[in-house]
Amino acid sequence: MKAIINANVFDGHQLYEDHAVVFNADRIVSVTSMDTLDGNIEVDTDLQNSLIIPSFIDLQVNGGGGVMFNDAPSVETLTTMAQGHRLFGTGAMMPTLITDDYEVMEQAIVATDEAIEEGVDGIIGIHLEGPFLNVEKKGAHDANKICLLDDKGFDLVCSLKKGKTIVTLAPEQTSPEMIIRLCEKGIIVCAGHTNANYKQAMDGFRAGVSGVTHLFNAMTQFNSREPGMVGAALAHDDSWFGIIADGYHMHPDSLKVAVRSKKQGGAILVTDAMATVGSDRDYFYLNGEKIYSKNGKCVNAAGSLAGSDLDMISAVNNAAKFANIDWFEAVRMASLYPAKALGLNDLGQITPNRKANFVAVDANKKSFTHGLTVSDRKFI
Repeated sequence: MKAIINANVFDGHQLYEDHAVVFNADRIVSVTSMDTLDGNIEVDTDLQNSLIIPSFIDLQVNGGGGVMFNDAPSVETLTTMAQGHRLFGTGAMMPTLITDDYEVMEQAIVATDEAIEEGVDGIIGIHLEGPFLNVEKKGAHDANKICLLDDKGFDLVCSLKKGKTIVTLAPEQTSPEMIIRLCEKGIIVCAGHTNANYKQAMDGFRAGVSGVTHLFNAMTQFNSREPGMVGAALAHDDSWFGIIADGYHMHPDSLKVAVRSKKQGGAILVTDAMATVGSDRDYFYLNGEKIYSKNGKCVNAAGSLAGSDLDMISAVNNAAKFANIDWFEAVRMASLYPAKALGLNDLGQITPNRKANFVAVDANKKSFTHGLTVSDRKFI
């Protein structure tokens, strides 16, 4: 066993000052005060009162490190993406494939299985964002590749052998019975890029939809007599939604209202990141169109949003500021809550018997800054 000493430890629930984290290989053994630490345990790292938090879990990552998952769905691409986002505290991610042909989807699923089999750090599954969407809410997705969910598509979505699978679909474009079938196979079904009215959205939740992809964006909005998809997402107590806290995908006060309206644990931070994150590149291509990173956002030549240039530590700091919430609650929105959404009890907490997957943050830069200091690589 080894110990990280002289740390302030936020375990996902509360903060412990002047503590040590004892671990054995990649498992946490205990979190104990420095006064009670066994002096015979080997010291691995002295953090000198720096702060440890659970590493972040990003449920929607299209690219990073200069590459896009759709462009080359391979183990190499996934490795590069994970490394790019690790710089900003993300220790686990769901690489996200934007609407594409079945052949590309199959390649992406195989690559994800291989990456997990090979132990690529940070890859815990796949997020299939489409192609079973509503073309009227396509956003940056290729309308020519959007289709209905048939039996072949069902089998493809359910074909990942290792890790978790999220599929984003438009609930009004399929049936409750199909959603039930997906859930019975262990698929995490999210509503997104949808023109569903309130009733259709709630029917989807009753059938097993458990999440909503990038709330407010590419969906029916909240109105007084027709709450739409946004209203359903806010009203439904047992689901969660992803929010992109970059200040562009939603107004800061819209984010505040959403977080305050939802049951604690239901608002989850995602980046929707593109290739530019973790890279010195300021552009990439999406469906043959050149997308630029300008002033912290990804836009096409017409100025329309196309994914984000957001990293997770920035999302945490922005969420705390925009929603006027405790910084540690914003950390939960990027770690504990996404772990629960995936049903992964092994992540999102620094507690005994869980995976040693955490990051060290400079205590002087934790609030509303972009400063993140990652400790020795084994901890993330």
